[in-house]
Amino acid sequence: MTPSKAITSKGEQTRRRIVEVAAPVFNRRGYVGASMRDLVDATGLEKGGIYNHFGSKEQLALEAYDHAMSLVERSLARSQEAPATGYERLVRIVRTFAAGVRRPVIEGGCPIMNTAIEADDTYPELRDRARRSMNDWHRLIGRRVKDGVADGSIAAGTDPYRLASVMTAALEGGQMLARLFDDPSHMDRVAEHLEAHLETLRPPEHQERRP
Repeated sequence: MTPSKAITSKGEQTRRRIVEVAAPVFNRRGYVGASMRDLVDATGLEKGGIYNHFGSKEQLALEAYDHAMSLVERSLARSQEAPATGYERLVRIVRTFAAGVRRPVIEGGCPIMNTAIEADDTYPELRDRARRSMNDWHRLIGRRVKDGVADGSIAAGTDPYRLASVMTAALEGGQMLARLFDDPSHMDRVAEHLEAHLETLRPPEHQERRP
């Protein structure tokens, strides 16, 4: 490795470490709430050291959000890997998200909810990131509904867009209540309700079978 490549590699490693360490700070405290002192304390770098790698706090926040979402997406992707019907994969989405209340993939909970609450017109890039992430999540649920209709595990005529809205609103709301009251039973009840709802979307001949 040439000296220039070694320097670049070291710089990339430092940059990546800053993003990984900053992600839970932003996710817990928010873009406004996370001060440069918080980031300095978390990374062990001085303010100038952080700005050597990022042109602004907002740039770091955007990359930290992307990193946080990559962790969430990997967790959801793992839940979809094993062969299963569309219905079973929807149940896995619910259970994976619910399990994240007790064992979060990143400190602070769901980055989409945290970012959506804070990122109004003052922070359009963060808001757009959250919108894209939610659209991706809606598309995943929609694909699973269509898979289920195709494999017979979900009744024909089930509206994928309606179900995506219901599932995401319920799961995000359940997480908010669990965090607000420091009580994961709120999410447990939401997950139980959603699973019961998913059961009603199955063809009658399959409604007694559970994944």
